[in-house]
Amino acid sequence: MRQLIIWAGLLGWGVSLQAGPLSMSHSQGKFSDAEVEATIKAKLAKSKIGKEGFQVHVKDGVATWTGSTTVMQHKGAATRMAKAAGAIHVVNNIKISGPAGPPRRVQVKAGTADTHAGEEP
Repeated sequence: MRQLIIWAGLLGWGVSLQAGPLSMSHSQGKFSDAEVEATIKAKLAKSKIGKEGFQVHVKDGVATWTGSTTVMQHKGAATRMAKAAGAIHVVNNIKISGPAGPPRRVQVKAGTADTHAGEEP
């Protein structure tokens, strides 16, 4: 990466390593709640989890998520998204709603997997 920056400088290319709608204050660690919230919402709109209808609000650097999903990984993705956008802390109130009833159990018959062809049990 360092060589790329050196070559870009020698060739006169304008290279910006800052990506996304982050302001100068983000790179300095000083950013407003509105900036963090706008960044999260922009990332949410572009992501697969954006269709879930999650809501996010940022106050004092703390991002609070609300909503529900049937995919457990989407809850974790929301937390990572908020942290990447500059939230100091994340309160994730997204509920996981799954299929009704207890988890399914699988019964395995003993002895059928251990016998080999030509051998007696």
